[in-house]
Amino acid sequence: MTVQTGRRERKKAATRQKIADTALRLFLERGYDVVGIRDVAAEADVAVTTVFSHFASKEALVFERDDDFEQRLTQAVTDREPGEPLIPALRHEIHALVRHCTADSAAPIWRMIDASPALRAYEESMRLRHAESLAAAMAADPELPLTATAGRAIARFVIDAHAVAREAADPQGAVDEIFQMIEAAWEAGHPTTTQARITKRSTAAVPEV
Repeated sequence: MTVQTGRRERKKAATRQKIADTALRLFLERGYDVVGIRDVAAEADVAVTTVFSHFASKEALVFERDDDFEQRLTQAVTDREPGEPLIPALRHEIHALVRHCTADSAAPIWRMIDASPALRAYEESMRLRHAESLAAAMAADPELPLTATAGRAIARFVIDAHAVAREAADPQGAVDEIFQMIEAAWEAGHPTTTQARITKRSTAAVPEV
C-alpha cells in the first residue's frame, strides 16, 4: 500500500508539473492574456477540471512554486537548531529565493508578470500571505519573545526584502544590505538577547586558567 501511495503521489506531482510547464510555455509564446485555461488543458492533454484540481486560478499557474516558497520560509523558522539565531536563518533562505528568481531563465517570466496587472496583484497577495505564514511560525516559537505586531513587522520586512532585492542591480548584495537593517531593528527590540550573545562571545574569548 505504501508503494502504491508513493507512486500515486509521484504521478500526481508529475501531472501538476506538466500542466505548469505547459502553461508557462504557452504564456511566453502567445502572451498571458491570450491563453486560457482550456488552451492549457488541451496542450497538456488533461481535462480542464484536472487543471483546476492542481491550480486554483490562471494566475497560480505562473506562480507554481508558491507553496514551496512559503514552506521554505516557515521552515527557516521551525527547523532551526535550538538557540540558532532567527535572522541569519531567514537571510540564508531569502538569498536562495533571490538566486532562483534572478536566474537568466526567470527574466522573461518577470517581464510577463510586470506587464500584467492581474499577475502583479496576485504576486502582492501572495507576498502578504507568505508574510502572515512567516509571522505565525515565529509567534509559535517559544524561543522568540515577540509581540504580534513585532512578528508581523519582521515578517513583512523579510518578504519585502525578496521583492526589493530581485529588482536591484546587485540582488545578493541588496539582500545583505536589507538584512543589516532588519538585524539592527531586531537587536534594538531585543536588547537582552543581544547582550546575552555579546556576553557569550566575550566569555568564550577568555582562556581558561
